[in-house]
Amino acid sequence: MSSGAPTTFNIQIGDELTWNVGPLLHEIRHALQELTDSGKTGIIDLRSIPLAPGEEDKIIEALGEGEVQARIDALGPSEICETRYPGVWLVTHYNEEREIIGRFIEITDMPEILRSQADEIRQSSARLADYLERPGDNPATSEENAS
Repeated sequence: MSSGAPTTFNIQIGDELTWNVGPLLHEIRHALQELTDSGKTGIIDLRSIPLAPGEEDKIIEALGEGEVQARIDALGPSEICETRYPGVWLVTHYNEEREIIGRFIEITDMPEILRSQADEIRQSSARLADYLERPGDNPATSEENAS
């Protein structure tokens, strides 16, 4: 070991370790303005941004809760929450142990995960038509409704 200058480390203690909360909120504001002006949507992967402990919570707290929440169970549970700013959504994906495996801020009128796929819509139309053709299986054709 050399006897040169001592090794120093930059250890930061406090709430604002990376200072990314403010810039990220400004990025969301600009994306929201772009959605308003041009219809262009945006996605921010919170797990790909260097954030210190507690900073993700500060972002979520600043965005607040809106009027719409949805839960989806497809390849694991997901929660989709509108923030207090319509057009800004928080999308969180969990594994089976309820650990967060992905968290995104989507700037859009409707998160893509909530949209029905064209193939699924076609299939559901065929399934509903089949259901309606079976007289004993549905309330639309049951004898109780006929009188």
